[in-house]
Amino acid sequence: MKTAAPDLTPTTRALAWCLHLLVVGLLVLAVGRAVADDRAHAGWIAVAAAACALVYAAGPLLPRVRLSRRAAAWWLAAVGAAWLALLALSPEAVWLAFPLYFLQLHLLPRRAGLVAVIATAAAAGAGFAGHTGSFSPPFLIGPGLGAAVAVAVVWGYQALYRESERRRRLIEELTATRADLARAEHTAGVLAERERLAREIHDTLAQGLSSIQLLLRAAERALPGKPDAAARHVEAARQAAVDNLTEARRFVAALTPPALDDTTLAGALERLCATTSTRHRLTARFRLIGDPAPLATAHEVALLRIAQSALANTVRHAEATTADITLGYLGDRVTLDVVDDGRGFDPAHPPVPDPETGGFGLPAMRARAQALGGVLTVDSAPGHGTTLTACVPLVAPAETEREARR
Repeated sequence: MKTAAPDLTPTTRALAWCLHLLVVGLLVLAVGRAVADDRAHAGWIAVAAAACALVYAAGPLLPRVRLSRRAAAWWLAAVGAAWLALLALSPEAVWLAFPLYFLQLHLLPRRAGLVAVIATAAAAGAGFAGHTGSFSPPFLIGPGLGAAVAVAVVWGYQALYRESERRRRLIEELTATRADLARAEHTAGVLAERERLAREIHDTLAQGLSSIQLLLRAAERALPGKPDAAARHVEAARQAAVDNLTEARRFVAALTPPALDDTTLAGALERLCATTSTRHRLTARFRLIGDPAPLATAHEVALLRIAQSALANTVRHAEATTADITLGYLGDRVTLDVVDDGRGFDPAHPPVPDPETGGFGLPAMRARAQALGGVLTVDSAPGHGTTLTACVPLVAPAETEREARR
């Protein structure tokens, strides 16, 4: 059974080096004691220690030991055999059992590692008893306590590692979820902004270009018999182009509509009626009901855009002669009525939008009203004109600023 080699962190790398140095130090201790005591078989102890060191050093140098449980088991068996040979020659080799515990618990499966640790502790106790020539329970207590400490440390470390990995996976999942949420919010924001831009373009630039197109067609029909009328139409188209350019620049700069500069919503609507009456064969009239109250900029912009779009639809499609725009301040509500005497239509089956002008008129107006917590209704019938009513709550600028700060 193969397992992926874990990436060594600075901490695990430091622990591995400490284990290597411990093994080397204990082997040097065994050889040093044999030489210092001038034991008869000191040479064989040195040979056994060198063999044990070489077998041990082969483990970190062989990648398969870290990749395969079977290779690790064979390497540990070889290290254990070399250690048993050294244990038969030197009692100091009993201390090597302690680092062997950690190797066995780390590289072998839990059950096999525990069995290997028990066998190593028994061999250490038996070896030490053999060198002393007697046996007593304390000979097994020392290796047994060392084995218990090693088992507690390694299993505790493994439990902490598993918990750390679980937390790491949860953090990665949370990070991925947050990234997905951020992407979803970004996509939703892009779609909402795209819809807003579509409405703004339809209610400003597209309406202006459509007005210019109608004026130029009227000038074309007036030529060559009525040059003065054609010139008036061309001048009106030029002025519409200037206004549209101003609107486009303000639109790019994300400012309020120029029609609301230095004036109120009522003044902007009255100007809209006057401009429409001048440029087109339509008499547009404005009427104010109630006492004007200050409105939030978003409400003024939305109501002005609704009026512009409704009046543009009247010019293009209704074949009307008159249109009346009424702005009413009724308690906590603000209403905008656009009434024309055109040919009307069935609201349940609205006409198919012209591909050249698009289909953002009524849906865009309704979306603007709903975005402000209001409603937009259309009352029309074939041959009986059209009445469009937008009703939104009266929100003062100060309330909007407080909501924006929350």
